[in-house]
Amino acid sequence: MRQVLNLWTKLSLAQLSTSSLIVAALAFISVIGTPVQAQNDKMTPIATPSQPNAIELGTGPLPGAKNPESWHTQYGSQFARNVTMATLTPFLPEPARASGAAVIVAPGGGFRTLSMENEGWNVARALAEKGVAAFVLKYRLNQTPADMAAFEQSMREMFSGTARPPRLDPEKAMAALAPQIADARAAFALIRKRSVEWRVDPHRIGMVGFSAGAMLTMATTLAGEDAKPAFIGNIYGPLAPLTVPADAPPLFIALAADDPFFANSGYGLIDSWKAAKRPVEFHLYEQGGHGFGMYPKETTSTGWFEAFVRWIGMHGMLKPAVSRTGSAAN
Repeated sequence: MRQVLNLWTKLSLAQLSTSSLIVAALAFISVIGTPVQAQNDKMTPIATPSQPNAIELGTGPLPGAKNPESWHTQYGSQFARNVTMATLTPFLPEPARASGAAVIVAPGGGFRTLSMENEGWNVARALAEKGVAAFVLKYRLNQTPADMAAFEQSMREMFSGTARPPRLDPEKAMAALAPQIADARAAFALIRKRSVEWRVDPHRIGMVGFSAGAMLTMATTLAGEDAKPAFIGNIYGPLAPLTVPADAPPLFIALAADDPFFANSGYGLIDSWKAAKRPVEFHLYEQGGHGFGMYPKETTSTGWFEAFVRWIGMHGMLKPAVSRTGSAAN
């Protein structure tokens, strides 16, 4: 727990010491700089899309939640909010291409929304094409007004500062993420339980998160107990220094130098990983803003995905495990 509290104590931006504040900024600007923002930045309610392969994780309904899950489009992408039941959606590679590696994908959205398409499904599909089994984690979210107009108003108030709650101490901030950490742990457990069916090596399951999803990835690494990701990706998440466990997994980081949230508060996380003599790779792109994800852009930040896959491969994750008999285990 000391390591976890260290993470939250040292987060560099003042608003990051409470989940209620990071939600506002990251959810609303999670797709800053996308080429389509000018023409379709309006949040438009849509019917909940069909998710036939989504598997409930069994972590139960979000305590105290009253508003049902709802969806909307913005910036040409689909978002979920008021998620009260966590699910995991598999995106599996063709059996002949399965490497045995797996990645849990945690979309961002400030714990108020989830960028399910840009930072979830599209990432998972691309990973599956590379032979990596991908699993999109739809984790439980903080409640927002059920009505879209009221939700938009709450966001405006959050930005104006009129609705900002007092800062939370680290223990309360960490407790606020307890449901999401439980969802991540359940995701790891489910994949390991069904690893044979899904052609996954239970020792090669990693996690990649975007923005708030990156925060969840780091929290899962530090406080996820039995989760123990084999490797982790922090895509435009906070880079504050922290105490790194001796068995910390290899870490991949991608960030744009013009990110309005995390580009100007230092890169202590990289130094922390290096000081602990744990593997770390850091890509700082000149441009890309916050929330570039899988959006097609002219900036070099679009290269983060190929770099991430090459990095996984460098760590031997893309080579099918070989059994003692010399045959591929997957």
